[in-house]
Amino acid sequence: MVTLMSLIRAPKAETWLRAYARRLTATDTVIVIVAVFSAQLLRFGLGSSDLLLADSSVAANDVTYTVVSVLVVIGWLIALTVHSSRDHTIIGNGTSEYIRVADASLRYFGVVAIIAFLFKIQLARGYLLLALPIGVALLLLSRWMWRNWLAARRTEGGFVRRAVVIGAHDAAEHVAEQIVRETGSGIMLIGAVTDGVGDEELVPGVSRIGGFDDITAQLDAVGADTVVYAGSDAISPAQLRELGWDLDARRVDLIVAPKLTDIAGPRIHARPVAGLPLIHVEYPSFTGMRYATKRAFDILGSAALLTLLSPILLLIAVLVRRDGHPALFMQRRVGLDGKEFAMIKFRSMTADAEDRLASLLDQNEGNDVLFKMKDDPRITRIGKTLRRYSLDELPQLWNVLRGDMSLVGPRPPLAKEVSRYGEWMQRRFLVKPGITGLWQVSGRSDLSWEESVRLDLYYVENWSLTTDFLLLWRTARAVAKADGAY
Repeated sequence: MVTLMSLIRAPKAETWLRAYARRLTATDTVIVIVAVFSAQLLRFGLGSSDLLLADSSVAANDVTYTVVSVLVVIGWLIALTVHSSRDHTIIGNGTSEYIRVADASLRYFGVVAIIAFLFKIQLARGYLLLALPIGVALLLLSRWMWRNWLAARRTEGGFVRRAVVIGAHDAAEHVAEQIVRETGSGIMLIGAVTDGVGDEELVPGVSRIGGFDDITAQLDAVGADTVVYAGSDAISPAQLRELGWDLDARRVDLIVAPKLTDIAGPRIHARPVAGLPLIHVEYPSFTGMRYATKRAFDILGSAALLTLLSPILLLIAVLVRRDGHPALFMQRRVGLDGKEFAMIKFRSMTADAEDRLASLLDQNEGNDVLFKMKDDPRITRIGKTLRRYSLDELPQLWNVLRGDMSLVGPRPPLAKEVSRYGEWMQRRFLVKPGITGLWQVSGRSDLSWEESVRLDLYYVENWSLTTDFLLLWRTARAVAKADGAY
């Protein structure tokens, strides 16, 4: 049992998380200074400008914008800290880090504007309107670069949490599968403490290291710095609380994994009630202002892209026609509410592709539902290039403009695929299918059928405009790499 003296003596370990957070702090400081003083330089030039009160013709205590800039920098950095933008629970994982950086910056500048209004300070609007976007853009770019650096280190086995999953065998196995599948989580499972016997593997690479008798000793033996608790009837609430005290003394993080899966963070809200950490889960919304905004974004985005890409679209059409085939190919797909529509693509296969399919089924390299071949003989010369970089999908921008599709959404399935859907898979039709989506940025043709469906359902359950923007950005990167496209 942990004593008061052991709690006092327990060292606060210097982990990679703290070192990484210090790097973020240093980068944030440099960026905020550059952004604020660049705004001052762009707005006022090299000269000094005094800050005036609204009803005064003389300088207010001779305060210049250089002093204001220093105060703005200090306040901005404090805001980033107060909003926990460098908290170890979010750095390197998901979009929460980006959201907190943007939210802290917007809130801070809102407070600055309110203070200027209340005290009748004539703070130049151009100065603030330059500092905010420059700073936010650079902060988000730096966080993205640091996360890429962190991801590279994690592929080498560094900068990860060494975790042990604890819980009933089935629950621990389920949680282990989810963590192992998400390679970028930064959690490396090194063992499992479950009921059962032996040292069998829960999932490949994660073996059982023992039972519930002496959990902390087993954690010390494998050098774990994190515990993922999956739940077990064999561990009472009182025992779990005492385990938490033991872990705190050892500076080991405790993560409680609920049985809910594939639920994004914004839908989950913790509500402590009478000492119980209750989790409130919001249901996804498919109507209302957010959905109307998505449609408006689709219209503006598709119209703009069709205009900008029109020379490229014309060139591709000419190249496809030069191969001796019609430029466009229309195929019936299933969309919103299970209704069929005609999806438009550039033709990448020969005109008799459907007739030749039966003779190629025994060479399927896809999955048991989708037919895929890396060297499909039906693909034309220009078709290979179009498919490699997903250029054959560009005419679907017209489908988006018409309202059949969205820029981002689930993959539009064929009717024969839908005939094999289970009841729960029908939820894919609650939103419009998309030109791109999670399936596009997560492996494309290399995905199994089950994984493709899981990603589509995850998008449906957790969609947001922020997610759409991120997926469009990730799509550009995935297309440039041309991974899994054939």
